[in-house]
Amino acid sequence: MNDSAFETRALSSLSKVFTDSELNDPPCRRTSALRREIVSFQTAYRTGERLRDVRVEAKAPEGLSVSVYAVGLVPSEFPIYPDHDGHILRSTPGLYPDPLYPLDPENRVHSPGNQWRSVWLEVQVTERAEPGIHAIEVVFYSQHGEELGGERFEVDVIPASLPKQRLIRTEWFHCDGLAQFYGVEVFSEEHWRLIERYVETAAEHGINMLLTPLFTPPLDTAVGGERLTVQLVDVEKSGDGYAFGFDKLERWIKMGQRLGIEYFEFSHLFTQWGAAHAPKIMVREDGETRRLFGWDTDALGAEYREFLARFLKELVQLIRGLGIEDRIFFHVSDEPHLEHLKTYRKAAEIVDVAVGDYPRIDALSDYAFYKEGLVPNPIPATDKLQPFLESGVAPLWTYYCCSQYKQVANRFFSFPSERNRILGLQLYKYRIKGFLHWGFNFWNSQYSKRPVNPYLTTDADIGYPSGDAFLVYPGEDGPVCSLRMKVFREALQDLRALELLEQTIGRDEVLNMIEVSLEAPLSFERYPRDAGWLLDLRNAVNEQIRASMMER
Repeated sequence: MNDSAFETRALSSLSKVFTDSELNDPPCRRTSALRREIVSFQTAYRTGERLRDVRVEAKAPEGLSVSVYAVGLVPSEFPIYPDHDGHILRSTPGLYPDPLYPLDPENRVHSPGNQWRSVWLEVQVTERAEPGIHAIEVVFYSQHGEELGGERFEVDVIPASLPKQRLIRTEWFHCDGLAQFYGVEVFSEEHWRLIERYVETAAEHGINMLLTPLFTPPLDTAVGGERLTVQLVDVEKSGDGYAFGFDKLERWIKMGQRLGIEYFEFSHLFTQWGAAHAPKIMVREDGETRRLFGWDTDALGAEYREFLARFLKELVQLIRGLGIEDRIFFHVSDEPHLEHLKTYRKAAEIVDVAVGDYPRIDALSDYAFYKEGLVPNPIPATDKLQPFLESGVAPLWTYYCCSQYKQVANRFFSFPSERNRILGLQLYKYRIKGFLHWGFNFWNSQYSKRPVNPYLTTDADIGYPSGDAFLVYPGEDGPVCSLRMKVFREALQDLRALELLEQTIGRDEVLNMIEVSLEAPLSFERYPRDAGWLLDLRNAVNEQIRASMMER
């Protein structure tokens, strides 16, 4: 290209712009949106020579607002497993687009020359937005004020509001990651301030349930190892008795409610992969704080059973006092397998005796746990759902993690973004009540053997494909979002739009709209591998919502 050339391309939010390849995605300059919806575009840019301090300006009309982010690059040493299904962008290690950096006060970006880079435009459609087409303009200027180029996007506002999200969604929140990265004391005022920043961002992106660390969550921890203590419940031990302090737990719940969290899941009361041991529990006794329970604890032994009975009795009283009886969930153990059936059964019985009918949920994929009545609210993986669907399990939740890399949706760096967003349609079709993922901000190596810098290590020390362990990066004073988190929010908005349309034309007609052009019915394993199909479908749904409103 000419050394002085400045190129731009208008792209949808589903494109991923790599520095070392040409852009082959079709242009996208127009979409439709409901009020209370957030839509995104990208503008890719390339210069023939290195160009610094390029100023970016974006304008939106009244009723809409636009925010601009620079799409950053982070390394991946482990993009995907070698036996992947081929539905990926690339499998090579290298730099991948993911973090969305807020622009500096002067709205500047840089171009190294002969590399495609992009900015992300996030457009909020408010309740005040007038129906019809609105123009969004983005313009690039040199440091001397010369206009270099730009793009124009159009948003067709539909005069209907996106309904409230009904899906319960959790991304496990890891308090230790914040304390370790920012170097602050756990549950100090600075730690609380950071927690609030991250929880607020989570809620803004459709995460409405919060993992609540009664005790340090026994998750992704090496057997015999420990994670940094993040325990909301204070425990005093005197002889054979215990006294429990719930001040921090109450603060946590009230904070969550204030920031938009609707549900709270209490951290697991038994260790992962078998329920054989107790989580790390710190107590104060004779003026000293020490670990009372942990990997050396027989989870079914008398001492821990007695502790749980006393603790859960008081916790239930607190739940009632706070009036959140219909907003909480208990966990026993994460991802037990068939060989753990016996120990899981006994652990579940201990919890049930103490908490009664309060709901229990656990991520597990062996149908035997549900069939034998051990988990009333199972959360099978997206590639293990079939027996649960065939048996009519309801309400039904689902999850995915690193193991779900063949055929089904996921959010890895190496996956095309439509493979992230397609989940919204699948959740709608199968009436899924809740969705769980384990990594909102897991900034540790696999098994938590060391903390990592997520800007440098995106795969938990070759533990999981990049993109599995976290959705946000640590910014200077709060979270830096990933483009994957933005795309997942679009999936949730698709779900909400389908639910709105169902109110006017009925569920059967909505499903027909989704599947009319498909060779086979939509499922978690079978779906169009085409970003354009997904974007066109969403616009068709919006048009049908508009038509249905006019017919009223």
